[in-house]
Amino acid sequence: MQVLRSVWDFFQNQILGMSWLNDVIGSGLSALGLDIGNRWVASAQFFIYDTIKITLLLCVLIYIISYIQSYFPPERTKKILGRFHGIGANTVAALLGTVTPFCSCSSIPLFMGFTSAGLPLGVTFSFLISSPMVDLG
Repeated sequence: MQVLRSVWDFFQNQILGMSWLNDVIGSGLSALGLDIGNRWVASAQFFIYDTIKITLLLCVLIYIISYIQSYFPPERTKKILGRFHGIGANTVAALLGTVTPFCSCSSIPLFMGFTSAGLPLGVTFSFLISSPMVDLG
């Protein structure tokens, strides 16, 4: 069980959290002669790290969502999710948001796909609000 926990921690920190990227940026700033202990340099390091991480995340997710949408055209998505109406539709969208492991940055491409499919705004907002609130990452 300890091995599984170690593998999960590595995956969470190094792959998803990209802590290696933060180390590389810190090494690069140190190589430039900047003191990482300085608050301004640490702020610049965090800004560069977060900008690169969010950009990569959005690019990967937009690619994946676009690939999935090529198999599920907007009409088909609307037909599947259009079977539910009113509170039922909002509940299904909120439940879908709770089981998707996305933060708000990665929920936005899904939200855009739902709105382009012609789903009601209430349903899409139910997904958009519930997804980052229950984010397990």
